[in-house]
Amino acid sequence: MTLSNLRRGLVYLLLSIATFLSVFPFYWMIVGATNKSADIVVGKATFGAELFNNVATFFATIDVARVFWNSALIALIGTVLTLLISSLAGYGFEMFRSRFRERIFGFMLLLLSIPFAALMVPLFVMMSSMKLTNTYAAVILPGIASIFIIFYFRQATKAFPTELRDAARIDGLKEWQIFLYVYLPVMRSTYAAATIIVFMGNWNNYLWPLIVLQTADNKTATLVISALTSAYTPDYGMILFGTVLATLPTLIIFFLLQRRFVEGLTGSVK
Repeated sequence: MTLSNLRRGLVYLLLSIATFLSVFPFYWMIVGATNKSADIVVGKATFGAELFNNVATFFATIDVARVFWNSALIALIGTVLTLLISSLAGYGFEMFRSRFRERIFGFMLLLLSIPFAALMVPLFVMMSSMKLTNTYAAVILPGIASIFIIFYFRQATKAFPTELRDAARIDGLKEWQIFLYVYLPVMRSTYAAATIIVFMGNWNNYLWPLIVLQTADNKTATLVISALTSAYTPDYGMILFGTVLATLPTLIIFFLLQRRFVEGLTGSVK
């Protein structure tokens, strides 16, 4: 066996282990949704016959339509606002020259090192003073100017052809028209990748909604499903079915945009 074959075999082994570690939780989640709680506790890893019972129990226990509407509304509005504001900021940081630009951008990146746990109390005080607690706005507003997404758009904008911007200016387009009619279509792969990242973050957000959403009518899917595990005798089959159901929106978004997602991450500009 040559050294190159040995190296290739080692790479495939590591990739196989990584694939198993990534896929097995999804397999366990789907299998668990078809079993009763007692089977899940003992580690049964094959499909069972309790799926419809788990479905009926889940829909009888939770106001599914209300809970998923809350999650969808927060995720969609938050995603749209984050993409709009963060892409504008990223575009501005790259396109407009200033002697303080790099210092401001560096300071923003430094803020990424602050853990969210250190920001929760001041954020809650701000939301409370604006009387926004227990509202969707309290969940959405803190994340719409995402420093990471601003950084991502600025880096992607470096590949944006400046000739297009110059030609648009010669044709008489204002800056907002250049952004809307030239930049947006060209950077659609970047927007697709950012959409997946932001939507998943908003949909799966747990800690901050747990703090600011106080009534059952406003709870999101992550909060409600998590609360089911705190029961004295949790029904794991029902909980895993709810987890599968809560995973579907992010999977749908990813598979719809996966080609653009890869292009966006690799810096593809068309």
